[in-house]
Amino acid sequence: MTADVQKETLGFQTEAKQLLHLMIHSLYSNREIFLRELISNASDAIDKLRFAALSDDSLLEGQGDFQVQVDVDKEAGTITISDNGIGMTREEVIENLGTIAKSGTAAFLESLSGDQKKDSQLIGQFGVGFYSGFIVADRVEVHTRKAGEGADSGVVWESAGEAEFTIESRAKDSRGTAITLFLKDDCKEFADDFRVRSVIKKYSDHISVPVLMLKPEMPTAEEDEEKAEDKAPEYEAVNEATALWTRPRSEVSDDEYKAFYRHVSHDFDEPLSWSHNKVEGKLEYTSLLYLPKRAPFDMWNRDMARGLKLYVQRTFIMDEAEQFLPLYLRFVKGVVDSNDLPLNVSREILQQDGAVESMRSALTKRVLDMLGKLAKKEGDDYATFWKEFGQVLKEGPAEDFANKEKIAKLLRFSTTHTDSPEHDQSLEDYVSRMQDGQDKIYYVVAENFNTARKSPHLEVFRKKGIEVLLLTDRVDDWLMNHLQEFDGKQLQDVARGALDLASDSEEEKAEQEKLQKESEGLVERLAKVLEDKVSEVRATARLTESAACLVVGDYDMGAQMRRIMEAAGQPVPDSKPILEVNPQHPLVKMLDAEADEDRYADLANIVFDQATLAEGGQLDDPASYVARLNKLLLDTMAS
Repeated sequence: MTADVQKETLGFQTEAKQLLHLMIHSLYSNREIFLRELISNASDAIDKLRFAALSDDSLLEGQGDFQVQVDVDKEAGTITISDNGIGMTREEVIENLGTIAKSGTAAFLESLSGDQKKDSQLIGQFGVGFYSGFIVADRVEVHTRKAGEGADSGVVWESAGEAEFTIESRAKDSRGTAITLFLKDDCKEFADDFRVRSVIKKYSDHISVPVLMLKPEMPTAEEDEEKAEDKAPEYEAVNEATALWTRPRSEVSDDEYKAFYRHVSHDFDEPLSWSHNKVEGKLEYTSLLYLPKRAPFDMWNRDMARGLKLYVQRTFIMDEAEQFLPLYLRFVKGVVDSNDLPLNVSREILQQDGAVESMRSALTKRVLDMLGKLAKKEGDDYATFWKEFGQVLKEGPAEDFANKEKIAKLLRFSTTHTDSPEHDQSLEDYVSRMQDGQDKIYYVVAENFNTARKSPHLEVFRKKGIEVLLLTDRVDDWLMNHLQEFDGKQLQDVARGALDLASDSEEEKAEQEKLQKESEGLVERLAKVLEDKVSEVRATARLTESAACLVVGDYDMGAQMRRIMEAAGQPVPDSKPILEVNPQHPLVKMLDAEADEDRYADLANIVFDQATLAEGGQLDDPASYVARLNKLLLDTMAS
């Protein structure tokens, strides 16, 4: 791009304008974070150049000493953050600074409430990066040049953070980016050398490149001042400038770990927990892994950018290296630094490298151990984790057979033991409360908590005092199909197949056989009327209050999974439910005694439809159900 390109004025993307406005008005109480964000971005730009230079060292332009420089001008009321990193082309400037190309943007904006305190937390969760400069600045100017391009390809971007920005060509001798903030009147404190140094120490001490500021001159006489004027300015590093994960754990404070988490995650919150580990032996690598407090807005997009920052021998290689953790742990943030991988490693090589597979296995176990320790700790940390990431973790048993038992211990559920919607009971808790002779872990799957706890299938379990897991997450049916057992106990869906309770006495079993025999006529008659709707009708002892319930065949798809696939437009296999009826229920007795075949058909269909509704299902023909019910009511009132 040459310098004769005309100056352009362009408009911000709508989402960028909304975010800018919200940020400026919601984060005013935590203004100093802008410096952390901009220095972090500068460090990332240097990491990207380091990686690019592995295959093309001409990009370094003969200057390989990387640094971030911060200059303040008290008189002008400005602060400038410069780096000698990768830089940007004109097209990249427009794309990166004029739009927010981030999945989940729409969901994020919809979730904002107008409450500044709550919105501030959400904005921090979403990440703000470059736009944080407008918290303290009336105007922002960016002067950048892509590494390897000519000096005349420099670009200047400028905006007051409102509806539009300008962009023009301007020569730049050195590669990289310089961001100048023209500070608001009430933010001039950030043009003070001491104030800025303290913020850098607070937030950016862990940055692995030196963050330089002008060394203070301390002349003692007039002649010293004259000499100082002729002397070239001297800069000094304000931060430690060592990669935090390379330091011994004993030398890193909790505050430093938390600050580094914010750097790698761009999250405003503190992490729930972290694990810093160095492995030596056949493989040599260091990992620093974090558990966040809150889920990002694109958590449910399985194609979201995810993974750890990868370094090889302390040289940055790539962001979001997803090969080191399975998909169900996509919420984990952090870095992994290997001594065994080649510096020119690519994503394709990572997928085939045996060392990567070994590291993936070890890192997965480390995260699961970290979660296990968090679960055993007193306090609400694990409850916080489960609320945010529990449904993601439930994907684990299907994806990671080797760690299925470990994952199962981390799962949390509602149960009939507490009758609370809180997911605070583990499978180990359940097993510890199992009755003598009970050999299965029972569960029911439903659309929501109330439907689950009032399910007709639970009636005999409540009568016998047997605990049942109440599963209401959309992923639960899929989870149980893959989990199948825990601690040697089979997991049993109470709405699937014939009920066989090990706790039933011989007397109870004899009573059930007698019930089946006495109900043969009722069952045969019902099956004939409902032959288009059910695969089978049978009398049951599982119901104590309800007239009927629907049961899924042993090898048929569950009702919840069927609904999910139908909603997604996916084909589902043909199958009909089994109708189980309670011969002792007054409605079923009335049905059995009915001689009029038309009235009998109406009553039979009402019983079937009520069983469908009781499990949270949708009626195929609601109008016919209402008509039959109204007719029954009118006949009852008339008699």
